[in-house]
Amino acid sequence: MAAAGIAVSVSMGALKPVLEKLATLLGDKYKKLKGIRKEVSFLMEELSDMKVLLENMDNAEDELNPQAKKWRKDIIDMSYDIEDCIDNFMDRVGDADDKVGILKKASHYLRTINDRYRIANQINEIKTRVIEASKRRDRYNLNVCTSSSTTKVAVDPRLAALYKDSSTLVGIDTQKEKLVKWVEDEEKQLKVMSIVGFGGLGKTTLANEVYREVKGHFNSMAFVPVSQKPDISRLLNSVCSKLGLSSYSHACEVQDLIDTLREYLHDKRYLIVLDDLWEVKHWDIISCAFPKNSQQSRLIVTTRIEGVAQACCKDHGRIHYMKPLSDADSRKLFFRRIFGTEDTCPPQFTEVSSEILKKCGGLPLAIVTMASSLADQPKEHWDYIQRSIVTESAANSLADMMQILDLSYKHLPHHLRACFLYLGIYPEDYEIERDQLIYLWVAERIVTSKSPMQDVKDVAESCFNELVNRNMIQPESYYYRVHDMMLDLIIKRCREGNFVSVVHSAQVVVERQDRVHRLSVSLSDVPDDDSIFQLATNCCRSQVRSLVFLGASKWMPPLLELKSLRVLFLQFPEDLKTMDLTGVGQLSQLRYLKVDEWLYYSERSIVLPSEIGRMRHLERLEIPKTYICSTPSDIVDLPRLSHLILPRDTSLPDGIGKMKSLRTLRSFLLAESSLEDIKGLSELNKLEDLWMSCRRSRNNREHRSKRADGDTPTAIWMDALIFSLEKLSNLKSFSLSSEFTAVGADALLLLSPPFQNLEVLDLYGLIFSRVPRWIGCLQKLCRLSLGAKQMTPEDINIIGTLPYLTGLWLRISGMPTGTIVIGGTTGFNALEIFEYDCDVMSYLVFEDGAMPSLQKLDLVLDSHKWDKVTPLGLQCLSNLKEIAVWPVATSYSNAGAGDKESEEMSAAALVRTVFQEAANSHPSHLACTFIGGSFVRPAEEAQE
Repeated sequence: MAAAGIAVSVSMGALKPVLEKLATLLGDKYKKLKGIRKEVSFLMEELSDMKVLLENMDNAEDELNPQAKKWRKDIIDMSYDIEDCIDNFMDRVGDADDKVGILKKASHYLRTINDRYRIANQINEIKTRVIEASKRRDRYNLNVCTSSSTTKVAVDPRLAALYKDSSTLVGIDTQKEKLVKWVEDEEKQLKVMSIVGFGGLGKTTLANEVYREVKGHFNSMAFVPVSQKPDISRLLNSVCSKLGLSSYSHACEVQDLIDTLREYLHDKRYLIVLDDLWEVKHWDIISCAFPKNSQQSRLIVTTRIEGVAQACCKDHGRIHYMKPLSDADSRKLFFRRIFGTEDTCPPQFTEVSSEILKKCGGLPLAIVTMASSLADQPKEHWDYIQRSIVTESAANSLADMMQILDLSYKHLPHHLRACFLYLGIYPEDYEIERDQLIYLWVAERIVTSKSPMQDVKDVAESCFNELVNRNMIQPESYYYRVHDMMLDLIIKRCREGNFVSVVHSAQVVVERQDRVHRLSVSLSDVPDDDSIFQLATNCCRSQVRSLVFLGASKWMPPLLELKSLRVLFLQFPEDLKTMDLTGVGQLSQLRYLKVDEWLYYSERSIVLPSEIGRMRHLERLEIPKTYICSTPSDIVDLPRLSHLILPRDTSLPDGIGKMKSLRTLRSFLLAESSLEDIKGLSELNKLEDLWMSCRRSRNNREHRSKRADGDTPTAIWMDALIFSLEKLSNLKSFSLSSEFTAVGADALLLLSPPFQNLEVLDLYGLIFSRVPRWIGCLQKLCRLSLGAKQMTPEDINIIGTLPYLTGLWLRISGMPTGTIVIGGTTGFNALEIFEYDCDVMSYLVFEDGAMPSLQKLDLVLDSHKWDKVTPLGLQCLSNLKEIAVWPVATSYSNAGAGDKESEEMSAAALVRTVFQEAANSHPSHLACTFIGGSFVRPAEEAQE
């Protein structure tokens, strides 16, 4: 079924919005502009003709001569100028409502007369440029013709299998077994293994498979990407975070981080993987963080450079050299990706596939990329691809692969090229959030909707899934990455087409462009002069429409000079106490504003514009949950705001019911909001995503005292919430949580929810006396989190019969009696992840056939209170791959302070022993991970 929306090409991303706005100027709303309607109509006709030509040029991008490329670039620049002109005019003139009186009409006309003269002059200037561009088009005889189409796409399930199941990987078993044996040997001293080979050979895949295989043998583990120009402080902070040392993440000095890691790891058996190390000098610093203890610890380093590998392994080390896949393994990987099986190839494809594989040279990345572009294509397309690959007998496999990757870009449908090139905003090894990228595409108008009935997010998701299917975006556990060789190709293409301008270091040489439309700045370790600042800001900064800034705040371009800015994404790594964003209130065209946090810091604040209501085009505002932020009172006047995500200690804005465009509303405190505003949620009939918290604010006591109902009992505001929930029929995701205090939630038992399309229900920290019966009506539910004092067979049946439930997080409060029995007839057929939080592990019993799809079991327990056993019947979970144990200490005996650490270590050791034995005795020899220090469990008793 064809999607009722489109993704635009690189050129159409600039021209399509202009045509839409010219059409608006010709509409009834601006019928008084009689002096320029003729010129506007002329521009519409000429630009529509140019639109057809630009689409054809996008399809034949690599066949264009320099004159054609220059003409296309000029049209794109001109399109942005026209759009700026129209937007500024519309903002200044505003809406002259026909219903107002004569005096108001006259006053409005007099106030805007200069703006009308100004746009008339600008339209005439633009008309002259368009006429000149049309003449050059005719002189150059620009004739290109091709076409493309787009359809609704879902992620290819075969591709997901390649990433989830190690049994589907090809040509890796022998190497993996060799490395696992080395990692698990009984030598006590620290050893280092370097895996060396050029990009695309599968170094990361091999290291990751070894990492997964040996998980259960180490106390502390971390897999950390390094990249070409690493920020050492950021990298070491990442290691700390992955080891569960979040309490130390505020340390900014490299020496402090090294000391922290050495102290923590000195008595641990640890495994650290450093992926993609480029320079010896970085190894010399990073390696200081890993003590040479006698606990059988291991370091694995992947690198493309043999000199780096040798430096890492000079003491008690070993180098493993990656080799290309054999011809047989290459065929297996190629055919599996295309045909779903490694043993079958239709005879008409046999010869051409051999020629294509010969060019891939045994490189897994090249094989998978090429296979992705050939899947579901006719024989003629295979032949065309084979002829497109240069057949010269070049010995440079790296150059061959870059040619193959470039070919995969050339044969992208033109509507996907802008989506693909937009990935150039992210630096190397960046962890890409799917929804973040999708909403950036939407804000940039790279994807649009043809029909009001079509959700533009669905169009963007379809484009994202297609790029994943083509192996141009690589899925990982919770995020996505772009392979660094693919990123090199993107940056090259962005530079050629002036699509994204990238500044990433003091040494970078940026090809100066006449215009910079999208600027991505990723700076950390730079000199103390202003060369980078000038480089990042002085290239026609008034025309920058999109700024992605990931770096030290001192290199931040002056935002007030970026008058055309539509998209602003900021991420500051240093521990800023206050971030002043009052200036963005003057960026009248801004559609997307997001501030991201690199690490979680406390007591950081953001100051938003006091008159944010003037930002009439703002569609998405997102501030990190750990910040402190006061909500401007006029935020409810933003007419286009669809997604509002503010810190978790924020109260609902007064007059929330006016925000009719809202689809996402997150992280607000019920207890700090007025009853009127809680009931006002019922007016938001477009709302799809609602996240709220029951707890009291820890930061905003002054604000809380201003609430007349600040001490309202829980039952009262729960009633107000129920009143609103029963009117929100479009909800797809609802979260009502309590992070620090367990809240009695039986008031919600009486809810009659109208939201039958709910997919995510998060009630973490809320303790029910029984499972709400209405949960059984949510037949589209995929993820559920809730707590209860007991679970009856009826409760289990309600949850177990949900047909699409893939994730369940269940907390049993206190010390329950009886058992939860889950067998083959209980349901849970689709469940893949199950978290069980209870100190009575024996309360949970599995029987034959239980949870047939379950792959991961998370167990949360108090290491002092638990009943010293595992859940019963773990061997009945036939598809289980991994157990993760979260031993959380919330209580101690009456031991003195000096004995508490010893008592904690002893309790944790017992947990580790019991669950490791259970994992080893499972028929599948489960991986068992122990995670401590980062899990906070709410109090057991409800508090008002």
